Amino acid sequence: MVILGIDPGYAIVGWGVIEYSHSKFRVLGYGAITTTPEMPFPQRLQTIYNDMCYIFQKYKPEVMSMEKLFYNSNQKTVIDVAQARGVITLAAQMNMKDIYEYTPLQVKQSVTGYGRAEKIQVMEMTKSILKLNEIPKPDDTADALAMAICHAHCSSSAMNKINRITNFSENSL
Repeated sequence: MVILGIDPGYAIVGWGVIEYSHSKFRVLGYGAITTTPEMPFPQRLQTIYNDMCYIFQKYKPEVMSMEKLFYNSNQKTVIDVAQARGVITLAAQMNMKDIYEYTPLQVKQSVTGYGRAEKIQVMEMTKSILKLNEIPKPDDTADALAMAICHAHCSSSAMNKINRITNFSENSL
């Protein structure tokens, strides 16, 4: 399965594409979509959308995994991030990709085994799991790769449950 992980934002959108097969990971690419404060906001959204479409076309992920939006104390920031998430979601939809969302707690649990892990612990484990020489920069990129790992772990767990149910049903006939 090829998974695109996204850490949404409007100044920096971290992205990472991994292949997950037979409990093994392979990194296909990662980076960040960046926009500058000098750009008009609609142009920033257009840049994010266009770059997302390019990533979908280049890597052909089967699914996209993205961090759930959480509210912080700055209403302007959360609204702008929500708009960026909207164009990211639109790019996935236009490329007919399923979208999965995970909370930071779910990502930490999946990557480190501990839901209250510190950010550096998640980044170090991401580096280790993906056999990278260094932690990807910016941090948003490492977060996006962790998001993809989380989906790989969660989807394989769900598949195992389905397989167990199917096998049980077939064996009981």
